[in-house]
Amino acid sequence: MKVLVTGANGYIGKHVVEALLNKGCDVYAADVRFEGMDERVNKVTAPIFDNPNIFEESGCPDVCIHMAWRDGFVHNSEAHIVDLPKHYAFIKNMLEGGLKQIITMGSMHEVGYWEGAIDENTPTHPSSYYGIAKNALRDISKLLADANGACWQWVRAYYIYGDDLRGSSIFSKIAKADAEGKKTFPFTTGKNKYDFITVDRLADQIAAVACQKEIDGIINCCSGKPVALGEEIEGFIKKKGYSIKLEYGAFPDRPYDSPAVWGDATKINKIMSK
Repeated sequence: MKVLVTGANGYIGKHVVEALLNKGCDVYAADVRFEGMDERVNKVTAPIFDNPNIFEESGCPDVCIHMAWRDGFVHNSEAHIVDLPKHYAFIKNMLEGGLKQIITMGSMHEVGYWEGAIDENTPTHPSSYYGIAKNALRDISKLLADANGACWQWVRAYYIYGDDLRGSSIFSKIAKADAEGKKTFPFTTGKNKYDFITVDRLADQIAAVACQKEIDGIINCCSGKPVALGEEIEGFIKKKGYSIKLEYGAFPDRPYDSPAVWGDATKINKIMSK
């Protein structure tokens, strides 16, 4: 199976590429840089945006996993809004070129404030430019896929960690702080609960989604289990053997953060059990 991955050398994309290669897929990788990428990939150097011939120029893939995104860790960057027409044009050109399965990277931030489990029917009220743009692209990509008779899969991710020196999560910040010899790390109360998943496990889930069409639509790539942030971080520090200590209460909990939010893992569990 021939799979195109955009954003292939990004924090998540690099792991997705490895997971696909391990499944025996023929991977075509599109990104602005290729340093450190697995030599087994086929590099796509053609510009992916505003390119009506991108389907052919990217090898006429069976599946596209669209993960390219600018300023993903800066939730109120104007790039999310400015770039939205480019993502629309890319997906439109791919589908009209002949693509039959489109997978796009989503985020819990599409949903906005929510308490409890999130499934494909959960209403969305995003509160950042990032969430607004992802929310809009989800609806746009669904319409485009339906109009072109393609399988549409929207993989929604939650709290990702792992490969921590490359990431931008709180786990990454703690890893860097410990490496710098810092003894304490300013923290919230740590009581809010989230759905945590390692980037490797997330990549395995996304690769599994790509290798089937029977389960489509919005698919939560997650653990399905809410865990308190403080508990997860303390376990991470212990597992890594760090000496750094959390300074609880140094920062107040943000009023717009849910006390507990996690993904409904029903669909992804079915896919992973195949």
